[in-house]
Amino acid sequence: MKPRAVTRITCFFVLALYFALCGTPTNVFADGVAKKGDKVSIDYKGSLDDGTVFDSSKNHDKPLQFVVGSGQVIPGFDKAVTGMKVNEEKKFTLQPADAYGEKNPKLTHKIARSSLPPEPEPKKGMGLMMGAPGQPDRRAMITEVTKEHVVIDMNHPLAGKALTFVIKLIEISH
Repeated sequence: MKPRAVTRITCFFVLALYFALCGTPTNVFADGVAKKGDKVSIDYKGSLDDGTVFDSSKNHDKPLQFVVGSGQVIPGFDKAVTGMKVNEEKKFTLQPADAYGEKNPKLTHKIARSSLPPEPEPKKGMGLMMGAPGQPDRRAMITEVTKEHVVIDMNHPLAGKALTFVIKLIEISH
């Protein structure tokens, strides 16, 4: 056998062994598309109808990573990524039902000021963490403050809003 043939066989063997042990990274092949169970990396920017950017992967200094179809992201985002190819870009708008849902009036509560601790002074827009013994804490936002009461809203801050995303699929792995 010629030395050149040995080198090619060795190279092929090393690649075959690597893929067998590590899995075949989809981003190596141009025809790979994101599907349920794949781990993906996404660059994204999310904005509201008025153009206000509410989040971006640039704010986190790294792409968003999640497993497609696992429920780690909002349903509409998961659906939009499914079927995308590496380096593909997409812009889409999600209605509340496919994002954080509609605002639920049952998650808005009026609380007597007398039942609150005196410090810190409650202010409109102030965030709180609330919870009952044995229950996980929930985020709440003060939406109204009077001398007699405080209104808190435990809905997600993006509930009831249409969300527009610009995304780019960076990587797919199995």
